[in-house]
Amino acid sequence: MTHIRERTVLFADLRGSTALFETLGNAEATSVVTQTVGQIGKAVSDCSGKLIKTLGDGLMAVFDSPRDGVKSAIRMHEILERMVAKGRQHGASPGLRALRMQVALARGEVVEMSGDCFGDAVNVAARLLDHAGDNETLVTAEVLAGLPSTQKLRFRNLDRITVRGRVEPVHVHVLDKPNQGDPIATQFGEVRQDSVDPDGIRLIWLDLDRVFDIASMPIVLGRSVQATYCITDGRVSRSHARIDWHGGSFSLTDLSYNGTYVRFGGAGDIISLRRGSCTLHGSGIIGLGGSPIGGGSPTVSFEVLHFADTEPLLSGASRGAL
Repeated sequence: MTHIRERTVLFADLRGSTALFETLGNAEATSVVTQTVGQIGKAVSDCSGKLIKTLGDGLMAVFDSPRDGVKSAIRMHEILERMVAKGRQHGASPGLRALRMQVALARGEVVEMSGDCFGDAVNVAARLLDHAGDNETLVTAEVLAGLPSTQKLRFRNLDRITVRGRVEPVHVHVLDKPNQGDPIATQFGEVRQDSVDPDGIRLIWLDLDRVFDIASMPIVLGRSVQATYCITDGRVSRSHARIDWHGGSFSLTDLSYNGTYVRFGGAGDIISLRRGSCTLHGSGIIGLGGSPIGGGSPTVSFEVLHFADTEPLLSGASRGAL
């Protein structure tokens, strides 16, 4: 029997499982991934949801309310965090200790048929995973609208993001992580201490020279023609990295399988982001899929701009995004 109902759709996806197969072998890695997904799946029934199906190293579930869906997502992250922490304590394989998870939720009219679900909300939730960073939860505006006021405060606006296969951009929010910080970014180079926040960021790849202001955030760097900053190189993922504006600074998050690499200044150390994030300050270069030095991968130069004191640096730059 076919039913059409308003539902909150959740997709969760484990990252890092490929390393398990390399270190543990097919049989043991399959057992570990299956067990991990099974443990995470318990958060669905615990929060009054319905598990639709498991997807190898992920799952799909539906909920009557956005509140239950978000509650389940938070619990999933907590379950995985406990499993990884326990693995570290007991000397588990490095692959197991490196497991991460992305979660995405969308809400809308869903067609329930033969134990499966179909509809725009299903497609949007599945494709939002491409834009999620490590241990990150993304939700659409429709999900956010159904949350209590106190829960809404935990989300940060990413504005509109273009998702694959959909003409209209999707208004997306990200669940802020507790005690969120960026210690890695301050290990390399001194963060500029200004009395005012930055005004924009300049990106240069080959002859693609663009300046983006804060209102243009988030910026998705990738090979897809729908990416905000399109880099037509086969070594770049469709949605490779994302630049957000949060807390008075620009944050770069890796979304790729091959990693994103950052070097600040002219001769600083290289930060390797594997589904992680760092704060962008000053100027430097970003390597997409490989080190930004050596010429082996596409490299994007960046410069965090303060228009009041950097006018000479803007000469010749495209201001089309401003």
